[in-house]
Amino acid sequence: MLIVGDSISAAYGIDKEQGWVALFERQYLGQCPGLAVNNASVSGETSAGGAARLPTLLREVQPDIVVIELGGNDGLRGLSPQAMENNLRRMVTLSREAGAAPLLFGMYLPPNYGESYRRLFENAFERVANSEDVPLLPFFLDGVGAVDGMMLDDGIHPNAAAQPRLLDNARLLLEPALKKACQ
Repeated sequence: MLIVGDSISAAYGIDKEQGWVALFERQYLGQCPGLAVNNASVSGETSAGGAARLPTLLREVQPDIVVIELGGNDGLRGLSPQAMENNLRRMVTLSREAGAAPLLFGMYLPPNYGESYRRLFENAFERVANSEDVPLLPFFLDGVGAVDGMMLDDGIHPNAAAQPRLLDNARLLLEPALKKACQ
């Protein structure tokens, strides 16, 4: 499994062993013999950066499953939702061409970004999921974002207490994909 994400999957601000990816790996290692989790997440990564890095990662890792957890930084920086959509679509296509099943983890933006921009941003994930027939987790931070006790002091990044909830959210897409890959 290859995880291409941003600070959320890179466990920004907490011990990496407390992050949702490490929790996932520990929990599922025994259930899926030979499971190797390659976390290529980079804090601050945008969809353009992920799309640029993905061909090399696919060659090196040769994954069966690719988790695409990008776009949040595009939105926080006010970048083009259309460009983000194109980058996500390219990542889905590249993953499939490499023989991997892509999974898309979506994001929502806070209300201060304006309704129009927020709608364009959020709809980009849905359009990619629908047009490419790829599983979508609409809001990876569901039950975490803006929830008391779940965020670091910066209000942007999930803390250690939030990581089990992130794993629960991710499970919705990961478990069906693992059933296919671990047979």
